[in-house]
Amino acid sequence: MFLLSIIEECGGISNVVRILNPDSRLIVEVRDVDLLSAQAKQQTYNETLKQLTYSKNIAADKKELELQLLQAGKLIAAHQLQDSAPYTQEVDCEFRPAWHISPPQGLLNDPNGFIYHQGAYHLFYQWYPYACVHKDKYWAHLTSKDLINWERQPVALTPSDWFDSHGVFSGHALSHENQLMLFYTGNVRIDEQRDRHTTQCLATSEDGINFTKHGPVVPELPPGVTAHCRDPKVIRHNDHWLMLVGAQREDNIGRLAVYQSEDLKNWTFLTLCGDELGDFGYMWECPDFFTLNNQDFIVVGPQGIESASPSHTVAHHNGIVKAEFTQNGRVLLSDFQNLDHGFDFYAPQSLQTPDGRRIMSAWMGLPDEVDHPSSDNGWIHQLTALRELTYENGRLIQKPLKELQKLRLKPVSVPAQAKSFDLESKTFELKVSMAWGSSLRLHQSDLGYCEIRLDKAAKTLFLDRANTLIREGDTLRELALTDSESVQLQILSDNSSLEIFINNGEAVMSARIFSTADATKFSREGLVDIVDCWLY
Repeated sequence: MFLLSIIEECGGISNVVRILNPDSRLIVEVRDVDLLSAQAKQQTYNETLKQLTYSKNIAADKKELELQLLQAGKLIAAHQLQDSAPYTQEVDCEFRPAWHISPPQGLLNDPNGFIYHQGAYHLFYQWYPYACVHKDKYWAHLTSKDLINWERQPVALTPSDWFDSHGVFSGHALSHENQLMLFYTGNVRIDEQRDRHTTQCLATSEDGINFTKHGPVVPELPPGVTAHCRDPKVIRHNDHWLMLVGAQREDNIGRLAVYQSEDLKNWTFLTLCGDELGDFGYMWECPDFFTLNNQDFIVVGPQGIESASPSHTVAHHNGIVKAEFTQNGRVLLSDFQNLDHGFDFYAPQSLQTPDGRRIMSAWMGLPDEVDHPSSDNGWIHQLTALRELTYENGRLIQKPLKELQKLRLKPVSVPAQAKSFDLESKTFELKVSMAWGSSLRLHQSDLGYCEIRLDKAAKTLFLDRANTLIREGDTLRELALTDSESVQLQILSDNSSLEIFINNGEAVMSARIFSTADATKFSREGLVDIVDCWLY
């Protein structure tokens, strides 16, 4: 097997970082050039990238080369799992959530592959184990029987192969004919200019734990699309399989690419969708699809759209649009609205439970923010609380997952006239009714607080985290509530986060809130009635 002999020439598998196969080249990146054999040193070597390039005539049989590359990928994956194993041990941190999903170490971002399969819920997430930075992503894996208690499973996918060596990027899962199928984007960077290559890839599992990669099932980009093409969602529609992929046109306009398949392995490009939304951002990420009350919806993450609020300065947005499938495979999109009006909500994924509910999880973070106080302890970001989505009387409603009520450990009685109260915890649920002109401060200590205030003249709710330990990102969010005589809030707090469900789920605001360990008080001004309070 010639590829194994090349690996040995390069110092063995422990010395090989990645193997790339762009165009007709075979590129091997190594850790230590001193371990190269004399024969390997005869190849073209890039000192900056620590990469050797072998001549194009390395194999006569393309299929044989592909098989050998997959075998080499398995060897690299085994080494990556060994190297990352110490980083699966959770580090202690005062900002660690009590019940939200967070990484043991390193950086967490998009949830992936959220699915119910053979009696268990599976949830994966993007993970870089070694630091709080965005680098070559892995898929971490958790399972649950009840959506509350999650068990860590072995890492499902590592960036080990020629088609995903710079990141096993986001995607979705499909439970199909006893297999758990993971569709994801393989991300590769080539040469010193770091040319991006992306393909849509497949991995499968018979037991739901151990996965076999099959490589790209969509090896080419759609016409007129840049390499920013990622995050496949596979659905069944009109007796066909459809794949929805976030894309960027060559004129830097975000769109949705649609593919069709009969067997989930061979895919045909159909069309780019979204022209009816006009110039709507420079890239669309993380599509999802579901139906609520006979209305089809597609979730997208448009980057670069304008915000109506001057306090909203980040490029990354979240949202949902109504979808209408046409006879020729196009999808017409309309009525964009935000899923979350807070600071930290991105790349959501949903599943349907066995009893028919639509449940959503999202990354409680944003792509450009990697310096939170938890970074000092070697980890960053978490996932949101699970929320249940319904469509009622033409309105999208989002409420906390009903199973979360099992986390209510202790009801708390707050004196009706108390202007301030010490919960002695930052992990709680609070239901309040607020009149216009009132305010509520949470996570309060002598050094800071987060404030919810209702501007009576503007009929606007403001969420202000300027007086917390937040290091980067916006500090003010606003939401107009012109039809509300008063405002009802259901607030979930988990040590370093707040999720605020407004007026029975008509809107939601999510935020990371970092505060000192003694920031366990809340205070109120004006008419703020505490309806219920529980410690979690």
